[in-house]
Amino acid sequence: MASIAIIDYGMGNLRSVAKALEHVAPQARVLVTQNRHDILHADRVVFPGQGSIRDCMHELTRWDLVDVVRAAAHSKPFLGLCLGPQALLEFSEENGGVEGLKVFPGCVVWFGELHDPVSGERLKVPHMGWNQVHQRSDHPLWAGIAQDSRFYFVHSYYLRPADETLVVGQTRYGFDFASALARDNIFAVQFHPEKSAQAGLRLLANFVEWQP
Repeated sequence: MASIAIIDYGMGNLRSVAKALEHVAPQARVLVTQNRHDILHADRVVFPGQGSIRDCMHELTRWDLVDVVRAAAHSKPFLGLCLGPQALLEFSEENGGVEGLKVFPGCVVWFGELHDPVSGERLKVPHMGWNQVHQRSDHPLWAGIAQDSRFYFVHSYYLRPADETLVVGQTRYGFDFASALARDNIFAVQFHPEKSAQAGLRLLANFVEWQP
């Protein structure tokens, strides 16, 4: 039986992620776990999270999971969700500056004061709610998902990768920002697929079948 490990470092709505994966992959063994062995020996790994990047890195260090996340990201199908892709970058502006896992080059930047470029209306931060994702590549995880489908977001900081070729999805909120990154065996999204209705479930189902 294939196994999917959801990394539990004390941050994020892990049960929602697990339930969504169990729904799209009823034959798989879905584990919410802090166990190094379970994560490193799983067939697939999901790295979720929400909240502060400083707390994320602190908890990963406290649970001795930093090297485990890096190893999984370099060795097997790996899906980052919400805070997950932010942690994969080198550095975040949050809390005066926090080092990330340095899997991808780039940084995480605060939205700041945003205005709609057409109406001039001030936009709320955090960016919260449904928004379109424009697919910039023909990636297997986009299979069966219509261009510019809507997904659910909650974040005040956005991804700024140093390598534009990493960007496979972008979203407009005052300006266009990277909302999905991918390379080799890694796919990471700023939004919450587990809260994104059919488009989100399809992305998770595609991940379960993905053979990078």
